[in-house]
Amino acid sequence: MTGVQERDRLPVLSERAQRLLKVLVERYIRDGHPVGSRTLARDAGLEISPATVRNVMADLEELGLVTSPHTSAGRVPTVKGYRFFVDALLTMRPPGEEEVERLRAGLDQEAEPEELVAAASSLLSEITRMAGVVTLPRRERFVLREVEFLPLSGNRVLVVMVSTEGEVQNRIIHTQRVYDRRELERAARYLTHNYAGRELAEVRERLVAEMREVRAAVDRAMGAIVEVADKALVPERREDYVLRGETQLMGFAELGSLERLRRLFEAFNEKSDLLHLLDQCLHARGVQIFIGEESGFEVLDQCSVVTAPYSVDGRRVGVLGVIGPTRMAYQRVIPLVDVTARLLSAALNQRH
Repeated sequence: MTGVQERDRLPVLSERAQRLLKVLVERYIRDGHPVGSRTLARDAGLEISPATVRNVMADLEELGLVTSPHTSAGRVPTVKGYRFFVDALLTMRPPGEEEVERLRAGLDQEAEPEELVAAASSLLSEITRMAGVVTLPRRERFVLREVEFLPLSGNRVLVVMVSTEGEVQNRIIHTQRVYDRRELERAARYLTHNYAGRELAEVRERLVAEMREVRAAVDRAMGAIVEVADKALVPERREDYVLRGETQLMGFAELGSLERLRRLFEAFNEKSDLLHLLDQCLHARGVQIFIGEESGFEVLDQCSVVTAPYSVDGRRVGVLGVIGPTRMAYQRVIPLVDVTARLLSAALNQRH
């Protein structure tokens, strides 16, 4: 269970070092305070002295798995330490029967898909006491049947596209120059004749690539096809998300500064970065975990994001997850996210 991007290979640790690191991470997740050598020696159940523990901790610190805050002689895990813990040392704690029943009852199969998504987000937040996020189901593929371009005032064009299922999409695009009705009709006929029956994204990619290859031979009228198609044939982006419980994050000291919270809430409101991260998870296998800077977005450097895709008719249509501090109870959150994704999939399939 990792994030989508590749990471360095895990370092090789002795069994004793692994045991001490596991205890340190678990203790820090539970209490939120740096862990000292005497506490580790006692909690690890190993017959070793605090001095031996300090030597092991020095080795782990050199490997970048733990660090010493300036204000304490104890140590805390780094992002790399959390990663080692999650990938190699974690003991999962499956949700209890009451939690599973609460999730199942909350995902009413008679509800609309948007209501189910909102319910899943709220349930994840309530149970984990962190932020729950669920993307709305992606719409079905838009396979082009015909397209029409109509000139408007100024450098604007009305685009009307009809899918093979009869769905109609209308949008207004802005072009670099004014195109007359004849140019636009020619462009529409060309697209409909040559690309009907193909997905919108494929039409745009193929057409623009083919036209640019023969740019020298493209006359003024054919140039209209290139520009109008490049701007018009973009699949309608409807992948949004429902976020619940973001104020829960105010209760964690490591996220509690006003400036950090302001930037985090602004990112939630702006949505593009988080949507990009969630989109990466849509086609990944199983649960994905981004710890701190692994997300690639600075605003999430103090957070971890745990996600899993959900499906309808065997096709992945969205992603759900939990956003919290890096000091989260991974052993509990990961199974909860996985179970919620399965239950949401079941509810949507039953309704579908």
